[in-house]
Amino acid sequence: MIDLKPGAHIHLIGICGTAMASLAALLKERGYKITGSDRNVYPPMSTFLEEQGIEIKPDYKAEHLNPAPDFVVVGNVISKHYEEAEALLKSNIPYASLPETLRDFVIENRHSLVVCGTHGKTTTTSMASWVADQAGLDPGFLIGGIAKNFSTSFRNPKGGWFVIEGDEYDTAFFAKVPKFLFYNPRSVILTSVEFDHADIYPNLEAVLKAFTNLMEIIPQDGLLVYNAEDSNIAKILNSCRSKKISYGFSHGDWQVSEITYLREGLEFNIMYQGSVENRIFVPMFGRYNITNALAVYAMAKTHGWDVDLKKAFAQFAGVKRRQELIGEPNHIQVIEDFAHHPTAVLETLKSFKNREGQGRLIAVFEPRSNTSRRNVFQKQYTEALAVADSSYICEPFAGTSPLPEEERMDVNQLVEDIRAQGKQALCFSQVEEAIDRIQAEARPGDTVVIMSNGGFQGIYGKILKALNP
Repeated sequence: MIDLKPGAHIHLIGICGTAMASLAALLKERGYKITGSDRNVYPPMSTFLEEQGIEIKPDYKAEHLNPAPDFVVVGNVISKHYEEAEALLKSNIPYASLPETLRDFVIENRHSLVVCGTHGKTTTTSMASWVADQAGLDPGFLIGGIAKNFSTSFRNPKGGWFVIEGDEYDTAFFAKVPKFLFYNPRSVILTSVEFDHADIYPNLEAVLKAFTNLMEIIPQDGLLVYNAEDSNIAKILNSCRSKKISYGFSHGDWQVSEITYLREGLEFNIMYQGSVENRIFVPMFGRYNITNALAVYAMAKTHGWDVDLKKAFAQFAGVKRRQELIGEPNHIQVIEDFAHHPTAVLETLKSFKNREGQGRLIAVFEPRSNTSRRNVFQKQYTEALAVADSSYICEPFAGTSPLPEEERMDVNQLVEDIRAQGKQALCFSQVEEAIDRIQAEARPGDTVVIMSNGGFQGIYGKILKALNP
């Protein structure tokens, strides 16, 4: 690790990513001079960085390294062939990836609680950060979204804990390994393991290998809290030598019972080894948010955190863009969600299907991620979207790297297959087409769930305006 004094200049290449921007703000708070560069400078991260007083230099140019900063952080969107990266490699400037920098400058020797898994990381990390905060632990955290209890995605630690979302995506062009391997995990929540990130993992076996490596580095005096009902997690448990605590609906040390699906959230019993310990309410939706809460509950109890868990969960405000109620025009709930993997789409829609007082369920989906744009999960998306009463599916996002035609999702076929199951479905290219149809279709009591991991042509404000009576 390089020893940098306060006031040293740290430059971040690819600064406008959510995690990179949060790291930039963390480092600035720690007394360093921060600059960054990016090719895609636009809100909300550009606005966030401006508010932090951090200079953003456009594009990836060699001149950004002159005069030379004391240290450079390289984001995982950066190719070694970019001009700025080539100049960095030819220089004597020390550099590292985001995860390495977090480990060395922020996590340091603190108790690192890493939340991992294919699904639920952001919500579970936010929830764990909130419960740890309410326990008086003064934790630092880094989350892949805006935790509404804190109105931010990051916080420098004041106490001995750091809570972080552990992504299995690769680290940097010079470190093609999962980010979570760098976070010194001492306690780990593992929510699920599925095939994802089809652009870097060729198959499920490769994903399992990545998570096996994680299991191997949890220290013997550490803790693994894992989903007992995930068959893929079961395949890698023997690689973990730490204490293990399991959770699930009907399997595991910690379980739930007597679930009530309310229009405003979820209420259920928490059970430990067959006995009811508590009954809690969380203002969230969906079975998977029950297990997310159960995982955090199990972690808090196992570590003996001094906190009123019933009160803490009831006060959890959720995460922006994760099942976020963004408006209720004409008594029609409009929900914004980040779901893009077919399992997440399925569970998100199921979570809004069977609530008390539920009307019709209308799904709006943009295939935008590197996985969802591909046809590898074509059948699974059909099954997921058919949960809704009607589905509006956007043409896949082209992005900066259009896929070969033979690899792309066939939206027209997806619509046909959904209709074959007796449900309404329509594909569109411009959001105004979908909004006009939804405006004519939606009635008071209905729920519109918009799912995308991007800006989606500004649909959110447009649909709220259209549905206002």
